[in-house]
Amino acid sequence: MKFIIILLTTSLLLFSYPVTAKKTAVPDISHLVSKEDFARYTDVADFIERSPKVTISVAPSKEDIDEYGLQVAKSLTGSDCDRDGKMDDNPTCNAVFYKLWLKYAR
Repeated sequence: MKFIIILLTTSLLLFSYPVTAKKTAVPDISHLVSKEDFARYTDVADFIERSPKVTISVAPSKEDIDEYGLQVAKSLTGSDCDRDGKMDDNPTCNAVFYKLWLKYAR
């Protein structure tokens, strides 16, 4: 019975590993951010703040249309932490910073 439990647990772990590895893939941008540049950041918030900015267009809300009319345009500006030209969310920026920290902290 123990053998079957060990076999099932092992196969579950082996099956789930590639799935979780794909979710956490963070691009390596060390060719864009040198060790010297990275050392200038005080923390992850500073890294996010000083990352390139990207502006995207978004659909205006009903309140925006009511207040400004049908011709209103709305945009959001955010950080591009992984330097791929797209706005990144906070978890992505944290992951990019952490990957650079792991690489350069040694």
